[in-house]
Amino acid sequence: MKHHESAGAFAGLDHGAAFRQGLRDGVPIGLGYFAVSFSLGICARGAGLSALQGFVASLLTSASAGEYAVFTSIAAQATYWEIAIITLVANARYLLMSCALSQRFAPDMPFVHRLLIGTAVTDEIFGVSIARPAPLDPYYTYGVILTSVIPWAAGTSCGIVLGNLLPARIVSALSVALYGMFLAIIIPPARKSRIIAALVLLGFGASWAAGRLPVVSGWSSGTRTIVLTVALSLGAAILFPVRDLPDPDASEGGEVQP
Repeated sequence: MKHHESAGAFAGLDHGAAFRQGLRDGVPIGLGYFAVSFSLGICARGAGLSALQGFVASLLTSASAGEYAVFTSIAAQATYWEIAIITLVANARYLLMSCALSQRFAPDMPFVHRLLIGTAVTDEIFGVSIARPAPLDPYYTYGVILTSVIPWAAGTSCGIVLGNLLPARIVSALSVALYGMFLAIIIPPARKSRIIAALVLLGFGASWAAGRLPVVSGWSSGTRTIVLTVALSLGAAILFPVRDLPDPDASEGGEVQP
């Protein structure tokens, strides 16, 4: 596999255009995040957090399973070490996502951008970012983060203040935008490649089965995601290796075909 090695690749990117595109792509994610974190805010309220504390917690964590584990641990009066370990386990899958995303950046990109993006990697932000042609402009991901993480934190605060006043059906209905965003990520590449389409269907089936098998169903959702991601990715890499990556100087936005 050949990586992009053109000199000054990062400096040659149009950061302004990438940032604006990221802002637009982050809107549907933000709508879904607001609905999900609104429900999470009710849990935070039960743990005794104020609206400001909930906002800061969501802004710095940006992980539904991780935050739910933290809020329930706080309610149970767990120690700092226990909360730290629970958060690490619940969010371990983001280590894999960060490693995969780092391969999409230009080799000459300053380390500070990798560090900043690594603090805000979520399933959805990773999905839209990894789908961009390489080299990935970090300012695109910054735009996505801005219009998605802030609604996430705001939703938690609103859930703390108003969560018990709204019917559960309304809160649940708002999360439809998040499912629509997922479909927008997976459908275009699946239509262009039968291999990707088969892997997507296999991933759905494996995830459904893992949630019902005797032993595996007892694992946390994050652990199941890690195991399935590694297994499916390894199988796809062995059976359908990528022969080469397109030269960014020869074609713009070209897609990799197995």
